[in-house]
Amino acid sequence: MERYKSSGGENVNAAYDKTGDDPHLFEETTFSGTNSNGVSKEEHRAVRQSVVSAFGHDTLDRVPNIDFYRNAGSVSGHRAIRPSLQELHDVFQKGNGAISVPDTVEDGGEGSEGTPSDDVESAIPAPETTGGLKFGWIKGVLVRCMLNIWGVMLFIRLSWVFGQAGWGLGIVVIALSCVVTTITGLSMSAICTNGVVRGGGAYYLISRSLGPEFGGSIGLIFAFANAIAVAMYVVGFAETMVDVLKEYASLMVDEVNDIRIIGCITVVLLLAISVAGMEWEAKAQIVLLIILLVAIVNVFVGTFIPATEDKKSKGFFNYDSRVFLENFAPSFQDGESFFSVFAIFFPAATGILAGANISGDLKDAQAAIPKGTLLAILITGVTYLGVALCVSATVVRDATGNVNDTVTMGAACEGSAVAACELGFNFSSCAVEDCKFGLLNNNQVMTMVSGFGPLITAGTFSATLSSALASLVSAPKVFQALCKDNIYKILHFFAKGHGKNNEPIRGYVLTFFISVAFILIGNLNEIAPIISNFFLASYALINFSCFHASWAKSPGWRPGYKYYNMWLSLLGALLCCAVMFVINWWAALITYAIEILLYVYVTVKKPDVNWGSSTQAVTFVSSVSNALSLSAVEDHVKNFRPQLLLLTGSAKTRPALLDLAHSFSKNYGLCITCEVFVGSGLGRMKPNTLMIGFKGDWRTTDRETVQSYVGVLHDAFDFEYGMVMLRVSEGLDMSHILEAEEEMLKAAQEQEALEKEAMPNGKGKGLFRKSRNTSKQVLTTRVSVCSPPTPQVAKMTERLVEASTQFQKKQPKGTIDVWWLFDDGGLTLLLPYILTTRKKWKDCKLRIFIAGQPGRSDLDKQEMKSLLTKFRINCTDINVIDDIHVKPRSDSWKTFKDMIEPFRLHEGRRDAAQAEAMRKEHPWKITDEELDTFEEKTNLQVRLNELLRENSTSANLIIVSMPIARKESVSDYLYMSWLDVLSKGLPPTLLIRGNHKSVLTFYS
Repeated sequence: MERYKSSGGENVNAAYDKTGDDPHLFEETTFSGTNSNGVSKEEHRAVRQSVVSAFGHDTLDRVPNIDFYRNAGSVSGHRAIRPSLQELHDVFQKGNGAISVPDTVEDGGEGSEGTPSDDVESAIPAPETTGGLKFGWIKGVLVRCMLNIWGVMLFIRLSWVFGQAGWGLGIVVIALSCVVTTITGLSMSAICTNGVVRGGGAYYLISRSLGPEFGGSIGLIFAFANAIAVAMYVVGFAETMVDVLKEYASLMVDEVNDIRIIGCITVVLLLAISVAGMEWEAKAQIVLLIILLVAIVNVFVGTFIPATEDKKSKGFFNYDSRVFLENFAPSFQDGESFFSVFAIFFPAATGILAGANISGDLKDAQAAIPKGTLLAILITGVTYLGVALCVSATVVRDATGNVNDTVTMGAACEGSAVAACELGFNFSSCAVEDCKFGLLNNNQVMTMVSGFGPLITAGTFSATLSSALASLVSAPKVFQALCKDNIYKILHFFAKGHGKNNEPIRGYVLTFFISVAFILIGNLNEIAPIISNFFLASYALINFSCFHASWAKSPGWRPGYKYYNMWLSLLGALLCCAVMFVINWWAALITYAIEILLYVYVTVKKPDVNWGSSTQAVTFVSSVSNALSLSAVEDHVKNFRPQLLLLTGSAKTRPALLDLAHSFSKNYGLCITCEVFVGSGLGRMKPNTLMIGFKGDWRTTDRETVQSYVGVLHDAFDFEYGMVMLRVSEGLDMSHILEAEEEMLKAAQEQEALEKEAMPNGKGKGLFRKSRNTSKQVLTTRVSVCSPPTPQVAKMTERLVEASTQFQKKQPKGTIDVWWLFDDGGLTLLLPYILTTRKKWKDCKLRIFIAGQPGRSDLDKQEMKSLLTKFRINCTDINVIDDIHVKPRSDSWKTFKDMIEPFRLHEGRRDAAQAEAMRKEHPWKITDEELDTFEEKTNLQVRLNELLRENSTSANLIIVSMPIARKESVSDYLYMSWLDVLSKGLPPTLLIRGNHKSVLTFYS
């Protein structure tokens, strides 16, 4: 690799002022107001002087801090800017004793790759958005999900479902719905605990996981489905109201038109509550929940109250085994089937996303969504099952409602109404004419069964209105998040929010008109199957998102929720797709067609967003896999493709050469233009981290070799590569052993050849006798060269071979000690985490060591614990080392001085002229001035080795932050001595330094 010399203007942060020395104060960034240079007036705030206290001297390096990983304009805290790799590595210049840390430096200059800079979090929040209402997991997720699931089906359709399917298949209907929603809930829990969740619910989860193409297509469908759900729940409410009006003969026009009129009036009132703000909507939900809970209890109580003659005539007989057994088998009527009944019931289970849909209004969406959603599924599933079984055990399928339809004494009970006949009522007429009562005919069975009928009516109102209200809030919130991302530019009008909660007023109005359009259909059974497919499509993609992210095995996929399985998620996705076709095959095809069209549209438009999706991760994995598989295939003349290495210099300087080469390779082969090789690779498949072994013989090898080795390190920093250096005490180089084995192999082959020349009787062939003698001489020479080594050499060789193969074996139980001393973007933490995900290292736990300020170890530990929690990285222990600043022991310092003694110039003992002559004669040696200048940094390396020996000698692997030497300021031998003394006498040690661009994020 060619040495790169910084020109002072290339690859250097433009905001970095080189006129100073190491800083006395580091300044971080906030975002409010700008000065004449476009830099924020208030964007500097002093960091506590923990760095000075922890390390004993000023350094531009910063200790790890959560603020370095925030996005620009973060609403949860100020974003700080860590010093760049260039600032730490560039030429050391003295000036006024201060250094100006950059004002506004993005990770990587052009924006950190992989950082969701276009995310919602990146947008600078408007002033009016502060102070909005935030909900906990109970009020924000559990209550909303339960209210949405306990919807219109609970009181006016559940009895009909069990009447048609019987309680045998009815249980299957509920169980199948719960299986789909539970798997989806598990997948959603994994996704939403893989980073901070912002507003947008299912759309946000899918788009940040699978990318804007999938997210944009399903976002529109999901928002539209929620808008239709408003209509479904409002129609359920209107049906109940019409039944009440019928009892009092007070219909306005007729049943269908009355449903439409009441529905439209209701949705107007709900819109008014929603527009009033989340506070009013939340209060309304609590009131509705109380009414609903009382109504549910009322149903269970009513089943124990002895039935009156009037109730018996309507099919209610209290608990009776004959009724229960008769209702076991299905009795599908009017063309219904298991799947059509399932299609009617399934929308009742779609409320599981009610909490996720307002994710932007939750205090802690990561914790609230899994806990609230899964508990809601359990509670509502048990409730549905309990209510349905109670009704199935007490009410017959058909009843006339006539108290005079009794059975005469001694009459035989036959036909379909045997249980009622045995209980004294004759409902056989229902087999030939339509009856108005019983499970199959009366939508108000729950009212009849309950202890107090009006409470069920109130409960029905509560269930339908709460679900409608939740959907009316969800649809605009999801739609607003979609519009904010500007995937569909034509819809950006609806992104604007109003008030302190950023209410999507425009989205409310749009949802209102959509819901009114479907309310005018006026038939609940017509509306329910339509939204079933839309919700199932959303569920399918949530499950697929979880599977896809797990399959991609990206290091960024670290969900805090562990109780999921990628194959179970895939099963859930396939199950959702299958159920879509089972419910309504043509509606499923239409749903897929719409989704594909939207997907193609977004793909063609190429929205300018980068969310680090699993699709990108899979693309990289597939590329690597295909490249590796291709390397195992021999070239064939039929598959020859021109793959040009085009030496153009700068590509712009020789356009004719480039154009002609492109004509050769376009759609046929590969064309790589180059000026200077900066490492091999193609596009995103280029290296970003250099891994190298520690040069253990640096004190005995020649000077040019040391300079070349250190030059590679400087080049890596110049090219902004991450740096990983491995040191094993036994050494890494096995070349001499391999050479010896090769010699032994050649000798053995020579011996075998000699034996083949010999006759069976021991006499050789005369023709080959001369050549055999020559071969014997060669063998004798080789054997003498490969003679058995001394016991000491043999033991060293054995230890080297064992050390060289130690990482091929499963590692024993132990720890990986991570000494994360400087914030380098997180590479020092990410690489050991990746190790713990490998089978060979699964028994090794992370221990984190950080530098701390004396007197505040507990606070430093808590801050690091909080940061690791946000990164979803587990460790067994966090150790705060608050005595790094202490000077090393005298024996340790003497060892270091002895190490560097052969390479010191000792010019301080000479006069100025002699000292200058010595510097010119030996420019590579360590000067006294250099040692004085970097005395504190040298002390730090020696002291760190003492601490490493005290705390980590039993670790399976040690990870420690790698020191950086400034170019042309720190000599090669002093830098090598730092690396040597830091890692000396330790278990296998990795020195790591990232390129100071974030490789960890707590955003999803």
